[in-house]
Amino acid sequence: MGSKDNLEEAREELKRADHLIFVSLKYTRTVDVIRSVIERLIASLNFMIDALLELAKEGGLIDSMPQNNGLKCSVLRAEFKHPEIADMLSFYTLLRKISRADYRKREEYRRHVTMTAVTEDGPVDISIDVIKEYYEKALSFAEFISQLISPVENPQ
Repeated sequence: MGSKDNLEEAREELKRADHLIFVSLKYTRTVDVIRSVIERLIASLNFMIDALLELAKEGGLIDSMPQNNGLKCSVLRAEFKHPEIADMLSFYTLLRKISRADYRKREEYRRHVTMTAVTEDGPVDISIDVIKEYYEKALSFAEFISQLISPVENPQ
């Protein structure tokens, strides 16, 4: 898959996350939907990371694509010095920690439904407002990567 194909897949995952947030979560208000949104955001960021790695490979910066997520992040940190990419990788790591962590549910079926993930760094509370912020952050990363991949096609 090329960098543009990966970016398109990332956008598709973001569309799915958008639907989960603005339709499913609005009406169900459950932690399971919050977890599903987190999984969609992780999948989207995975595609963005793969798009950047493809870009690096096409540009001759790397010889082969690493398969391990940790190696992918290390290679991107070494090859791309943009602070936005460092932020994206930190965000990606945080989401993966949250996804793997034990969690508690609070106020399900109410406006203030909250998932509390217990990570090694301490508890992380994720409410509807926080998950919307995470979604917006992922959208901005997708736009940034789109600019990197096709700067002429996407002028802003």
